[in-house]
Amino acid sequence: MQVLSWNLFHGRSRPPAGRELLAEFSGALAGWSWDVALLQEVPPWWPRPLAERCRASMRMCLTSRNEPYAPRVWLARRWPDLVRSGGGGCNAILVRGQAIREHRAQRLTWLPERRWVHGVRLADGTWAANLHASKQEPREQTVRDVRRAAAAVRAWSAGAPRAILGGDFNLPGPETVVDGLDRLAGGGVDYVLGRGWRRVSAQALDAGPLSDHRPIVVTLAAAA
Repeated sequence: MQVLSWNLFHGRSRPPAGRELLAEFSGALAGWSWDVALLQEVPPWWPRPLAERCRASMRMCLTSRNEPYAPRVWLARRWPDLVRSGGGGCNAILVRGQAIREHRAQRLTWLPERRWVHGVRLADGTWAANLHASKQEPREQTVRDVRRAAAAVRAWSAGAPRAILGGDFNLPGPETVVDGLDRLAGGGVDYVLGRGWRRVSAQALDAGPLSDHRPIVVTLAAAA
């Protein structure tokens, strides 16, 4: 299985493009090889067209700053670099090649921003979960988010053969603050953790100016 994790920077680029970049982001995602894509800071009107372009199934979870919805979308589509995160956001999971059997989400915190972990159960029994943890100081909030997310994944995947938790942890070395999940790939703040897997290969992809995070992709095989 190939798992990709990428923070989309609310659909923006560096340097700023001054326009909506849905076509560029969807083209990049469609061109890479992956089975599960864990995406953070996604404009909330993007997941469905991203999934369609990638020929994937999709589940999403709204995060922060999404009300009132229509005015935020209107502004963000016209001036994304001015509106930035004020356009609203969500996390999204895209899946190729397998059916999604179940989708669950758990709120991690309301303040200072709403943070969630969400996950899907695939046809082979694997749970794949997606996280964007709090960034604000004190760092203890970030650690709590990560621990709560890991606990949710352990509960959802109890009895399942394998589990994955990936995303933007806003924390270096998140495997050191959780139990039962090993580091499979990543660095900085972007990681893929899991159990029941061994890493075959991992790399950071070249997305050009898209986002301020580099996407990471890891190839996994079931552990003995």
